[in-house]
Amino acid sequence: MAESKASVTWQENKAFMGVAPSGHNVQIDADKEKGASPMELVLLGLGGCASYDVVSILQKSRQQVQDVRCELTAQRAETIPAVYTDIHLHFVVSGQDIAEKQVEKAIKLSADKYCSASRMLVDGGVNITHDFVITTGEGADG
Repeated sequence: MAESKASVTWQENKAFMGVAPSGHNVQIDADKEKGASPMELVLLGLGGCASYDVVSILQKSRQQVQDVRCELTAQRAETIPAVYTDIHLHFVVSGQDIAEKQVEKAIKLSADKYCSASRMLVDGGVNITHDFVITTGEGADG
């Protein structure tokens, strides 16, 4: 089993500096003044993991992908611990001649097989759903 080591050091108030296993610093702030909150980072981690998979799979299937944006919408429990209960990932994929079937396949493979963050959250009871739209032209802004 692979081991990862990270650290989180208190700075002031509700602000912390995280050092990832890669050595990169991440500003964390429960007040959201100096950085993202811990739960926001969980959401961004899921979006980053799934987006990486989708881009990689689409490129390997020779799709002419120019841009991918993952828009996440999440609901949290109303009681403590305020865990995520539902997360929806909406992918906006931009490129030329992108096959809908390939995007659907890439998202499914990410969700079911490759995205460790997704699998961990699902195994913890989070309901994760996905959909997508394909746009043409430069950028995923449509």
